[in-house]
Amino acid sequence: MTQRAGVFYGLAAYLLWGVFPLYFPLMAPAGSVEVLLHRVLWSLLFCVLALTVVSAVQRGAAGTWRPLAALARSPRQVAWLALAAVVLAVNWGVYIYATTSEHVIEASLGYFVNPLVTVALAVLLLGERLRRLQWVAVGIGALSVVVLTVDYGRPPWIALALACSFATYGLAKKKLGVGMSALTSLTAETVVLFPLAAAALLWLELTGRGTFAADPPGHALLLATTGVVTAVPLLLFAAAARRVPLSTTGLLQYVTPVIQLLLGVLVLGERMPASRWAGFALVWVALVLLTVDMLRATGAERARARALASQRDALEAGALSTP
Repeated sequence: MTQRAGVFYGLAAYLLWGVFPLYFPLMAPAGSVEVLLHRVLWSLLFCVLALTVVSAVQRGAAGTWRPLAALARSPRQVAWLALAAVVLAVNWGVYIYATTSEHVIEASLGYFVNPLVTVALAVLLLGERLRRLQWVAVGIGALSVVVLTVDYGRPPWIALALACSFATYGLAKKKLGVGMSALTSLTAETVVLFPLAAAALLWLELTGRGTFAADPPGHALLLATTGVVTAVPLLLFAAAARRVPLSTTGLLQYVTPVIQLLLGVLVLGERMPASRWAGFALVWVALVLLTVDMLRATGAERARARALASQRDALEAGALSTP
């Protein structure tokens, strides 16, 4: 039952992320930069409110404000937090731009490519050694970028920016190494971004470039929903991650770009010539190989764990039988 609930939470999170291309265009006439600034502001306000409620319900709970205070006392962790916040803002900004400028298909490509970029970063920056199938997957992924560059007549910058920013965000979170809930983590990251976002929003409003007061109160309320819309799928994902194996969440992650691709082709009417399908097909082949390798490695690790457990049980049984 717990694992079934975890799959449900994970699917709900990825489904919500998948329909974002229908949500952000509703923010017009606000531009992508203004929407990003509001997303930072309202996400922080939502997170602070939610953490305050959690802290009141669970008095003295270590999972509320304490990790933030501990984080602030470590300059090294603050530096990694700042990097995580910056690349998260880049990812949000590029994605908002993609969904409001008819580049939803390219955005979906970014999230298909992301696992391959993550593997490449593990080799280049962390010195990890790849298995044979992983090397083949990364090579096919690189070939797909070449094919899509020829198709677009330019490198797929939006897809690459989304994939690289999200992979770097994952790297920064790994280096942070702080046990924080998803809500606490998002709070910390938006705290870092808040001063710049608040100053930029104030400048937009004072110079008449902001749209917060346009078409009151509907437009302002819609911008304010970005906080809830950002936090809810993240909390659903965190609930899923606690209940299902990593291999399951690894497979579920493809739900989001599949939905984005379908929306781009079937609903939003973006062009998808045969050459672009060929590039996507190469990406999917690479992802199949990567998934097979991940499942094989997970199975081998579980088998080793069972073997070690059996050896330990046998040793304990032998010790008990010794007079």
